[in-house]
Amino acid sequence: MALWSKVETSGTDGGLERSRHPLSESKELNSMSMLNTEKISNGSPAPAAGDLLLGKGARFEGKLTFQGTLRMDAVFVGTIITKDVLIIGEAGKIDAEITCGTIIIHGEVNGKVQATNAVEIHRTAKVRGDIETASLAVEKGAIFQGSCKMDRAATATTAKTALPVA
Repeated sequence: MALWSKVETSGTDGGLERSRHPLSESKELNSMSMLNTEKISNGSPAPAAGDLLLGKGARFEGKLTFQGTLRMDAVFVGTIITKDVLIIGEAGKIDAEITCGTIIIHGEVNGKVQATNAVEIHRTAKVRGDIETASLAVEKGAIFQGSCKMDRAATATTAKTALPVA
């Protein structure tokens, strides 16, 4: 599965190929209501080098740390730590302790989630575990089994001590 698709263009550039990021056409990313980051849309420049896609059919185990935005449609077991954005696609199945800035869930997450900024649970999502966040949105039709603690100050302090220094 390619992370970048090639698009041929014609005109003054002599038919050079340009790369288009797969998230740039994602309806889910464009429909996010709580993200304070600039939304990606068609025709925008390629995302930063830290943006990543782990596709359907892949399986990972261990500790994952990253910067930027990660969309995961894979199966993951372990620990995920970031200060940035984690997007779990509909095909994603995560069994992990997650510490992040913002998490957007369309798939399945089992485990404790600590998000300093926000948690979005969309209608196709299944979340089983406890959540600590400053902001929570649960769409009608989503499944959430667990407890939620919303405290801006405590969540920010906890996440600062848990995140690696970059």
